[in-house]
Amino acid sequence: MFQLKEKPMSLTAFRTLGRSGLIVSPLALGTMTFGTPRWGAPDDVCASIFHTYVEAGGNFIDTADVYAKGGSEELIGGYIADRSLRDQLVLATKFTFHSGEPGNPNAGGNGRKNMYRAIEGSLRRLRTDYIDLYWMHAWDLVTPVEEVLQSFGDLVRAGKIRYFGFSDVPAWYTAKAAALATVQGIPAPIALQLEYSLTERSIEREHLPAARDCGLGICPWSPLAGGFLAGKYQRQGEGASGQGRLSGSNPFGNQKFTDRNWRVLDTLRTVATQVERPLAQVALAWVSAQSGITSPILGASKLEQLHDNLDSLDIRLTSEQFQMLNESSALDPAFPYGIFTSEVNRGIFGGTTVQGWG
Repeated sequence: MFQLKEKPMSLTAFRTLGRSGLIVSPLALGTMTFGTPRWGAPDDVCASIFHTYVEAGGNFIDTADVYAKGGSEELIGGYIADRSLRDQLVLATKFTFHSGEPGNPNAGGNGRKNMYRAIEGSLRRLRTDYIDLYWMHAWDLVTPVEEVLQSFGDLVRAGKIRYFGFSDVPAWYTAKAAALATVQGIPAPIALQLEYSLTERSIEREHLPAARDCGLGICPWSPLAGGFLAGKYQRQGEGASGQGRLSGSNPFGNQKFTDRNWRVLDTLRTVATQVERPLAQVALAWVSAQSGITSPILGASKLEQLHDNLDSLDIRLTSEQFQMLNESSALDPAFPYGIFTSEVNRGIFGGTTVQGWG
């Protein structure tokens, strides 16, 4: 199932995002921790994280209008303006979630009215007249994909955005959007932003194949599973599981504390010991090496975490180490994927193995 790609050795080993001409770093800087000192980072630490990432050669900054109620965008806009970095950086932000205006359902969702409201607010906070990559933050279950495509296309033609992509959407929605854009000759999405890590590999079933077929890059969020794969949380007592006593707070609640995930973490510890590198670096190296993955999104609340994550670009795991990690975190069997085997392929073609193009 896995096709490993050549590993970059620095943040300046740039690549295009999907089948587009947008050039990005192999790791993106996520800024959900910016402007939220209660659980994120103080403003001075955010500034250090931002500038360290840029000085290391990184160019891909990811934020959203709901991060710190716009505070993240305001901080980033200030950092960029202070150093005249706008042309150097690929600036991405998101819209979908409600602005908080009471009694106004049109202040949220993916309809044209909210999209236009949201883009104007983001442009103002980011102190720019265009967004490089505008993400639809989540599927709202309501707005027709045709309306979303037309609205994005209008923003591209107006010069307010350069490209757009989808975050947290079904694979069928992505495929439909890409097909409609091709048939109609209008701007198409270039990327997906989805959860992906050793503890969450569900996108391998539908999203990765759809993205590959449609020419979309994938930017994984939470590649360290909210710190779980960095070894941040520990089981306490014998036989502790998802319902056992756990140390530390966790943005996923108890969702990641399952027997399966603790076994994945044990395997990760084994591989990390073999390569003599921290758990987080090995987990990031595994994600970055998967075919179709463009720029995993780093989240850091301390400068040391950023340095640690950037060092993952130096790691080259062996095929045996990849196999250990793949097997320990493998997806459970699910219909209809169990049908799609080499044995069934031979049966369909009268005992002959037929390999498709690509």
